[in-house]
Amino acid sequence: MSAEILRVHPDEPQQDRVDYIVSCLRKGNVVALPTDTFYGLAVDPVNLRAVEQIYQIKTRQKHKPLSLLIANLGQAYTLARDTDAMLDRLADKFWPGPLTIIVRAGSKLPLRSTANTGNVAIRIPDAAIPRAVVERLGLPITATSANLQGASECTNASCVRDQIGDRIPLIVDGGPTARALPTTIVDLSLGSGRWEILREGAIPTHEIVMVLQR
Repeated sequence: MSAEILRVHPDEPQQDRVDYIVSCLRKGNVVALPTDTFYGLAVDPVNLRAVEQIYQIKTRQKHKPLSLLIANLGQAYTLARDTDAMLDRLADKFWPGPLTIIVRAGSKLPLRSTANTGNVAIRIPDAAIPRAVVERLGLPITATSANLQGASECTNASCVRDQIGDRIPLIVDGGPTARALPTTIVDLSLGSGRWEILREGAIPTHEIVMVLQR
């Protein structure tokens, strides 16, 4: 199998092409598409067979949860539980953008989709294609990087094709991504107003600290 390459405008995604991507996701297929950092692997997160495919494609360790892309803050509250004002402050400052926030997962997500951690990592990307797909699908999509475990992340469709083009049916070519740095990850799942920066990426640590300690 060789992946189909579908060209989509990065700023104004064509509706018919978004519809086609969504139809593939609804069939349980894995789709590679661009975000604002790297290309990611998208599936419907409540389709456990599709989720399992991602772990197989990436040869990813199954204790690692998959991050989800959402289109608006309202979706964050449907996925999360026990949130507080820290989520609002971070979202207001950094979303859409390269900030992944870990929160306690609500009951709508299967535990398997959280890698049995009970937590979910979410963000609103500063990229039109994944937001359009999420809005049309009506659900969040997974966003783990579209590369083999241990290999470099991909900032263009050709890289995805070279690494995993024989493992997935569709690669969305939206041109090069806007950044070549990973997202910054902040963990808000600790409770009692505690938080932790798990990875510094495109957003510097001091900017996160300024928002959460004000």
